[in-house]
Amino acid sequence: MFIPKCSHYSENALPLGLWSLESGPQFLSRLCSPILRGHHLKLLYNHFNNPKIVKFLPRINIFLILTESGDCLIWRLDFFPAMAKTCKSQEEIANDAIKNALKALRKRHLLEEAAHRPAFEALSRPIASQGSEWKEKAESLQLELQQCYKAQSRLSEQLVVEVAESRALKASVQVKETAIAEMQKELTEVREERSQLKSDLEQKIKALELVMSENSELKAQLEQMTTKANKAEAENKMLIDRWMLEKMKDAERLNEANALYEDMVQRLKASGLEQLARQQVDGIVRRSEEGAEFFLESSIPSTCKYRLNAHEGGCAAILFEYNSSRLITGGQDRSVKVWDTNTGTVSSNLHGCLGSVLDLTITHDNRSVIAASSSNNLYVWDLNSGRVRHTLTGHTEKVCAVDVSKVSSRHVVSAAYDRTIKVWDLMKGYCTNTIIFHSNCNALSFSMDGQTIFSGHVDGNLRLWDIQTGKLLSEVAAHSLAVTSISLSRNGNVVLTSGRDNLHNLFDVRSLEVCGTLRASGNRVASNWSRSCISPDDNHVAAGSADGSVYIWSISKGDIVSTLKEHSSSVLCCRWSGMGKPLASADKNGIVCVWT
Repeated sequence: MFIPKCSHYSENALPLGLWSLESGPQFLSRLCSPILRGHHLKLLYNHFNNPKIVKFLPRINIFLILTESGDCLIWRLDFFPAMAKTCKSQEEIANDAIKNALKALRKRHLLEEAAHRPAFEALSRPIASQGSEWKEKAESLQLELQQCYKAQSRLSEQLVVEVAESRALKASVQVKETAIAEMQKELTEVREERSQLKSDLEQKIKALELVMSENSELKAQLEQMTTKANKAEAENKMLIDRWMLEKMKDAERLNEANALYEDMVQRLKASGLEQLARQQVDGIVRRSEEGAEFFLESSIPSTCKYRLNAHEGGCAAILFEYNSSRLITGGQDRSVKVWDTNTGTVSSNLHGCLGSVLDLTITHDNRSVIAASSSNNLYVWDLNSGRVRHTLTGHTEKVCAVDVSKVSSRHVVSAAYDRTIKVWDLMKGYCTNTIIFHSNCNALSFSMDGQTIFSGHVDGNLRLWDIQTGKLLSEVAAHSLAVTSISLSRNGNVVLTSGRDNLHNLFDVRSLEVCGTLRASGNRVASNWSRSCISPDDNHVAAGSADGSVYIWSISKGDIVSTLKEHSSSVLCCRWSGMGKPLASADKNGIVCVWT
């Protein structure tokens, strides 16, 4: 096979090469792809006078033509540029292109005729002498062809890899573009949020500046008020000093008057004009000293004189005025009432308490009533006007017990469930001492000299405290369960305690030894604040029970002398009038019974 050197024409000279070969069809059938467009084949067949072989190579975008004369033509696909781009005048464009190609081919044949002569001469040689040379050339060409195939396969593999990589990169680019779009969207939202936060910050700064200006103004006002308060405090201190000076002067004058009085008494004794200090008239024992109490010999009550609907929700505290038969009651309805036991009617109402009344006491001059309340406060009323004089604050839990000094109407002691016992000065209206203990106190009472406090606690112990120092003086185990009530005898030598163990113990104040224990089979203490009492003549004890009965014991005999039944619910407290009669009792339904 003779292959001439391929000369390239310009873009208009479309043939790329020319070969003359004898076994052209077989060679072309191995090299060429059978893929060729229909309109291309039609034009080629018409203009090349039915060529023997027409093959299209899609990989290199050319097609091969083997003519009847044995020439092999190589044509680029862009031989049909107008035909590839548009279908307008396809045949005319094809005819013109083929004519130009034929002209260029003839010129090519003429120019290279000399170059083809060696090939013709070689063909004219004997076949035997040329066989070996052709064989070598065929082998070399076959080797080159194999190398081309190998290079083509490698290039195809590289192309496939590069296409896959290109697709992966394209997908990655799309993912990244999507991520970029999302991030841009988030960036826009963040910018909007930042602008909103910036505007909010500006508003906050303005508000802060306004608050700071107001704060500075308030500070200035506070300084002014502090200055005024300091001036007022200095003036108050000066007034207190002047008042104390006047009190000292009054005390000196009073001491002088007392000295004169004692001197007169001594003179009366010396002259024999002294009279008996006490006289008994119609069973009444009187004392000559001013302010002394009047009392009758206590009688054992047996009849319910009045049944009073005193309070709603229960009545836990009752007491009598000194030297009077007027009864004062306090209940769950936050009210305090004063009753005339001779008529069974309400004399007055004391309002202002913000919680349930748990205990009551009254000063010895019958001027002030003090109530312990579940609102953590104590309330002091003026009994004549019915107005609240003081609201004593300081406890953090409900106040369950209160008592006033038997020597001075100035000092009050209270106990609350915050494990504290407080001493108050009614003249000043504030706390003067606080005693803290681990066990809550349910009941308390002043001693006769006003220097000691008796307290009954949840742990069942009876304790004695010094009112001035707040120190624990003595302690005794009074009951196995909580102490609910403490009551002091008229002479101050015996203290009565009641407990949840349903016992009523009498202690000698001097030795704190039990001098008597009172009990009954049906007597059951109803609550932690069930109050019992001693009669004015120190001969009897009255206590209520959970079954609605009121039990009365004889102290000397230790036996029950009477059982009063009128209540339909648990009796919470009992109190004897200082005049010896009547006896009053109150229950959980708010019913108060007056016994004679």
